[in-house]
Amino acid sequence: MSTFAVLRDLDFPVGVVVTDADDVVTTYGDTTTTFRWASVTKLVSAMASLVAVQRGLVDLDAPAGPPGSTVRHLFAHASGVPFDSGAVLSAPGKRRIYSNRGIELLAEHVEEQVGTDFTSWAEETVIDPLGLSTVLLEGSPAHAATGSTEDLARLGRELLAPTLLGPELFQEATSVVFPGLSGVLPGFGRQQHNDWGLGFEIRDHKSPHWTGSSSSPRTFGHFGQAGSFLWVDPDARLAAAFLGAKRFGEWAAAAWPQLTDAILAEHARR
Repeated sequence: MSTFAVLRDLDFPVGVVVTDADDVVTTYGDTTTTFRWASVTKLVSAMASLVAVQRGLVDLDAPAGPPGSTVRHLFAHASGVPFDSGAVLSAPGKRRIYSNRGIELLAEHVEEQVGTDFTSWAEETVIDPLGLSTVLLEGSPAHAATGSTEDLARLGRELLAPTLLGPELFQEATSVVFPGLSGVLPGFGRQQHNDWGLGFEIRDHKSPHWTGSSSSPRTFGHFGQAGSFLWVDPDARLAAAFLGAKRFGEWAAAAWPQLTDAILAEHARR
């Protein structure tokens, strides 16, 4: 069966790029058209914020967000800030509350520390250095980016073999921060261990999940409500980018895990 068989019956445009650390492995569909990234935007914003940490301009343990919260809490959706407002639902570090507003507060803090607006900082530190020529960040750093699947895969290659971050910080960013926190993974329900790193969702043993049953627990990345994802599996040394013209829904929850398992199975046979 074809790696992409599960996508054949979709009645809207999609683009898929599978890559290793060096180059594209395989593609499917429309990989050059610009699509909305929605929450996959957070991967660009996380990397830009982490570059500020790497350069000593931002301190992970500096106060940021609601009282008692730090930069680290905002990165890891553990500040207690709800999805889209500034109210506080929990003390910092007690619950994993997925929050667009938390990422916006993180970006505001980075702006203050680096002395320029966040979009310019993201362009200077991530988008331009990686050659993401189609990517535009116009609006919220939590969900407003657009770009091609090819460029999203370029970001995946960077995450397989980082050049923008040192190994120690990258390891911390892609490991679980504040382990053991429960919370709701949007679209997939409550998870007893809703694990996140510094801006990256960590697959670990979540079930159900948008990656595959054969994905390694160390897999990290993000998906978006626009019908978008980027996962990076460091054990398989592979990343896959998906963008589409239909919002996330039952079709994605069903197709994406099957697609992921097919990609990993095909890669293992090579």
